[in-house]
Amino acid sequence: MTILVTGGAGFIGSNFVLDWLAQSDEKVINLDKLTYAGNRENLASLEGDDRHLLVEGDIGDTELVTELLKTHQPRAILNFAAESHVDRSILGPEDFIQTNILGTFRLLEASRDYWMSMADSQQAQFRFLHVSTDEVYGTLTPDAPPFSEQNRYEPNSPYSASKASSDHLVRAYHHTYGLPVLTTNCSNNYGPYQFPEKLIPLVIHNALQGQALPVYGDGQQIRDWLYVGDHCSAIRRVLEAGTCGEVYNIGGLNEKANLDIVGLICELLEEMAADNPHAKSAENPEGFKGLITFVKDRPGHDRRYAINADKINSELGWTPAETFETGIRKTLRWYLDNQAWVERVVSGEYRSWLEKQYA
Repeated sequence: MTILVTGGAGFIGSNFVLDWLAQSDEKVINLDKLTYAGNRENLASLEGDDRHLLVEGDIGDTELVTELLKTHQPRAILNFAAESHVDRSILGPEDFIQTNILGTFRLLEASRDYWMSMADSQQAQFRFLHVSTDEVYGTLTPDAPPFSEQNRYEPNSPYSASKASSDHLVRAYHHTYGLPVLTTNCSNNYGPYQFPEKLIPLVIHNALQGQALPVYGDGQQIRDWLYVGDHCSAIRRVLEAGTCGEVYNIGGLNEKANLDIVGLICELLEEMAADNPHAKSAENPEGFKGLITFVKDRPGHDRRYAINADKINSELGWTPAETFETGIRKTLRWYLDNQAWVERVVSGEYRSWLEKQYA
């Protein structure tokens, strides 16, 4: 038995692959374009493991995808491949259109052809699982109920619009062609191997370096935070028992304002990295919190996201194992123990992007 994972060298994808192979001997064919956010080093522990094959390539390369499907005959395709950073989508949306819309379309076409070639018994077992985001639903007012699967799509950034488009394509391929699809819409992920352009790893990295901790606007944008290990367990459960054609919202049940997240990370670093030169001292009484810097808010910044995860809980029996307090401690511990990984991914291009983004 084999599964095909796309985008499996990125943050969530690599965590899923590592998690999958820690619990199963089922082989993983891992297709990743290895852009700036895809990192072979995330999968270094699998080097020499016959259960894992990493293939460098694009989900939009129909010839390559078709060949992989023909050769390896996977029973399921899990699509993590995406351009995923809102800030980058504002500066340069075209990559998001190419990967998230056209790439998903071509992957669906190759998957449909592959599925149609199967015997009836194999068709009944096959699944195409599409990993998406809560950002497709738009933004919530402070007192609005969390997003459920019935919320209409109201994307507000080029990134979320491109993901909404991909979700609609996946839905259409089920209703028009019968392709057995599953879609998950998750809240903000955090954890090991996250590229340090996203809030939590950015704050950890900058704090340890004594650099400014940029906070957009007033810092009161609220997100629901989901530990990546919990996200992986939810995806496994949806793949195992989800109903074809259905959407499952996956949330961490942890709504917190961005400024509160930054403040908590600073407090924990005072405890967990007390010997850092930028921690509190007689000469530096503010410690890491003294690095917090408010910057101009980004265009169209959604004010609040929140997930109603009742459906996946009631139908599939899934709930997150981590609270934010336990998950953030695990995350901080990983980054403190893996500073060499961080330094290798923080390239000159990344520094230039940060200067441009937060100028």
